[in-house]
Amino acid sequence: MTGALLNSTELQLKPMTDPFGRTISYLRVSVTDRCDLRCFYCMSEDMTFLPKADLLTLEELDRLCSAFIAKGVRKLRLTGGEPLVRRNVMSLVRSLSRHLGTAALDELTLTTNGSQLARFAGELRGYGVRRVNVSLDTLDPAKFRAITRWGDLDKVLAGIEAARSAGLAVKINAVALKNTNDEEIPSLMEWAHGKGMALTLIEVMPMGDIGEGRIDQYAPLSLLRARLAQQYTLTDLDDDTGGPARYVRVSETGGKLGFITPMTHNFCESCNRVRITCTGTLHTCLGHEDASDLRKPLRASADDGLLGAAIDRAIGLKPKGHDFIIDRRHNRPSVSRHMSVTGG
Repeated sequence: MTGALLNSTELQLKPMTDPFGRTISYLRVSVTDRCDLRCFYCMSEDMTFLPKADLLTLEELDRLCSAFIAKGVRKLRLTGGEPLVRRNVMSLVRSLSRHLGTAALDELTLTTNGSQLARFAGELRGYGVRRVNVSLDTLDPAKFRAITRWGDLDKVLAGIEAARSAGLAVKINAVALKNTNDEEIPSLMEWAHGKGMALTLIEVMPMGDIGEGRIDQYAPLSLLRARLAQQYTLTDLDDDTGGPARYVRVSETGGKLGFITPMTHNFCESCNRVRITCTGTLHTCLGHEDASDLRKPLRASADDGLLGAAIDRAIGLKPKGHDFIIDRRHNRPSVSRHMSVTGG
């Protein structure tokens, strides 16, 4: 794949600032809605995925990402579904890595479930990826299979070790699930910190119909943090990775622990990110039904002027914050699309 050249001066000169003065510098791109797991908090067991014909080509994804980089994006994260199940996805990674070489991009990274990491870790490192986030909610094989519906924990652990051996920094992301893994958080944290990996805990979010009530999965991180503070010394850190996590240092392990709390603490005041689906739909907020079609202007002209104008219009509509709600009165998801569609 060869990268598309940007040929619109206007596109390159106009940075992205939303109506609340927040500069958009972080882009998350879902390269596929498909996944080789079926985590019960993320999707239903019998998912209907998009027809492959509806997806942007890898060349189109490259051009779209490059347009955002020209407008000031400094951090680019590839997501899914599971990004590494997209056929020939490494050609996209290789092509996007040119922006690292020109210093137009500070970081190219991805979030993965780890199932394909053993296969691709070395290649990712070779194309300039320096760290990855791996979603892992438990170290119990039976519990892992129950959460993912058919996943193999050993395969994921092997992928994590392959990534570390390749020189990639690994951060573990774990969704806190009531009566499922909430009691396991201390041991999961000690395992991650023992391997030099940070752990970030995430509250379950009301996205997509998964066939069961969110309230039965929801574990407030405020309560989990209070429980951890009884056993460990937690010191707040000022670390800013460009994401929504708030970090503490755990004195007893020496490691970092992050909290992403869309339900108990709104983190929108410093939001610098937007998300693009594999069909070219731009979502400026994870917790809103907003959607801007970028596929049409992308395909309407080889020049990026129409695309740049569409991006500017969408950024101009970015809301101040999300409206996630989980309680017994709200049985429907706050957002109809599944997390696998939006890309986290």
